[in-house]
Amino acid sequence: MNNIHFIAIGGAIMHQLALALQRQGYKVTGSDDEINDPAKSNLAAAGILPPAHGWYPEKITKNLDAIVLGMHAKADNPELLRAKELGIAIYSFPQYMYEVSKNKQRVVVAGSHGKTTITSMIMHILKAKGIDFDYMVGAKVAGFDSSVRLSDAPLIVLEGDEYPASPEEPKPKIFFYRPHISVLSGIAWDHINVFPTYDIYLQQFETYLRDKMEPGATLYYNGEDGEVKKVVASSAGQLHAVPYQMPAFHYEDGEAVLDTEEGPVPVSVFGRHNLLNMQAAVAVCTQLGISKSDCYKAIATFAGAAKRLEKLTEREGFVAYRDFAHAPSKLKATLDAVREAYPDRALIACFELHTYSSLNETFLEEYAGSMDAADKAIVHFSHHAIALKGLPELETAAVKKYFMRDDLVVTDEKGKLETEVSKALAAAGKPVCLLLMSSGTFDGIDWNSLVSQ
Repeated sequence: MNNIHFIAIGGAIMHQLALALQRQGYKVTGSDDEINDPAKSNLAAAGILPPAHGWYPEKITKNLDAIVLGMHAKADNPELLRAKELGIAIYSFPQYMYEVSKNKQRVVVAGSHGKTTITSMIMHILKAKGIDFDYMVGAKVAGFDSSVRLSDAPLIVLEGDEYPASPEEPKPKIFFYRPHISVLSGIAWDHINVFPTYDIYLQQFETYLRDKMEPGATLYYNGEDGEVKKVVASSAGQLHAVPYQMPAFHYEDGEAVLDTEEGPVPVSVFGRHNLLNMQAAVAVCTQLGISKSDCYKAIATFAGAAKRLEKLTEREGFVAYRDFAHAPSKLKATLDAVREAYPDRALIACFELHTYSSLNETFLEEYAGSMDAADKAIVHFSHHAIALKGLPELETAAVKKYFMRDDLVVTDEKGKLETEVSKALAAAGKPVCLLLMSSGTFDGIDWNSLVSQ
């Protein structure tokens, strides 16, 4: 398959696959109705940015060997309909990733949270040991030029999420990878636009373990997550299932130090959830032939994936982090981690409701108590984001009610958010840790300018 066309090429991971294929010598084309940075700049630099937004069925000809179809496209997409007329092979993103890796050893990191971090940690250890491998990860990782690599390497590491693959294949992406080794990091209800009840969401992981892994595959699962343990007990009987646990550790001057059989190992990430993620990565890498000692040596230099407790700035008496947290369990874990690492600082936490689930009032009760670890808690949402997702309007008072915190500040305008953060910083009265949590941009606030005041 030498000529590949991407329908919805502008997606964060779709465009990375397009770039990876071009690097391999494929002829790549694509279309989308909107392309923003970084995809826009990356595609332009590679010479494969579509000249205009929109869908152009005339691009679909019998000269194409395959179509890669993104979830952003609709079932009535004119390019998709034309491809069907011509009988061109159509792949969802995960189907195509399987197609190019079916002769490799496949490692898949699944679960409701921690996927990107665990995948990044595995990549970091493998690279430190000079092991040749391909990968697909959902964030920028230090030391790697791209989010997707494809080559002749015998091993591939894949971040596998449970969101649907495409309009043609509305099943979770993890159903398509057929791993030999997998991680199940945790289960907490998310994506209510696709999985309207918790039971339906849970069933996706049951099916994954029962039917979608290679026979006799190894599963490393979070032995501290009750829901994971239940799913493993009911659905993983045919797998080699091995739990991983929270490691022994302590803090020294805000730095986490693992207490290992190899001695103390200072690490650059912090928070119980990240140290648990680290155990999953070490378990996978030891199965891939790396000694525990070498795993710990490598992981000591792991600085984290982009927007995963990423340090934005630090100066005397002030440090700021940003994190991708958006689901209730992720929000609480991130806040607890920062609270534990900075017990004596004023913790100011800003959280943006940005996903379909978080902006849906029927889901908001899941956030009760999730921001209790902060000294000052601010929740922001945009009416524009609500309109784009076609959801009913939210009132600030309703949002406050669901978080179950009387002193919570809720803002729905960019200017109000900036004012509240400035007030909180000025009133802190002691060293501050500012934590920004969102899968969006807080309406494009220039945080560097705001926190330098």
